[in-house]
Amino acid sequence: MASNPYRGGAAPYRSRDGLSTRTGAGSEEIQLRIDPMHSDLDDEITGLHGQVRQLKNIAQEIGSEAKFQRDFLDELQMTLIRAQAGVKNNIRKLNLSIIQSGNNHIMHVVLFALFCFFILYMWSKMFKR
Repeated sequence: MASNPYRGGAAPYRSRDGLSTRTGAGSEEIQLRIDPMHSDLDDEITGLHGQVRQLKNIAQEIGSEAKFQRDFLDELQMTLIRAQAGVKNNIRKLNLSIIQSGNNHIMHVVLFALFCFFILYMWSKMFKR
């Protein structure tokens, strides 16, 4: 009697101790036989069903969180675009104001310096003995 490398004479499709497969007579059909000694498969299937349900809930929560964060980032990007437009507008107004005022600020600085020198000159003439 030749030794079969698979337990219980099952084909290589055997997945658990309670399941074994046989090929049909001359066809490519597979017959499945459930061993009544291992009836805990229903419990395992129920447990797997619960785990699949939990994973589905987690995936849905991840999807809703991703949607919330995407919406938040879109809103933040729009706010940033509006702020950049405001800053650009204010810079343009400042540049126009500087151009319109021309070189008046330089003239004011020169006049102030001349006024200070005049005061110092007068003060030195008054208190000179």
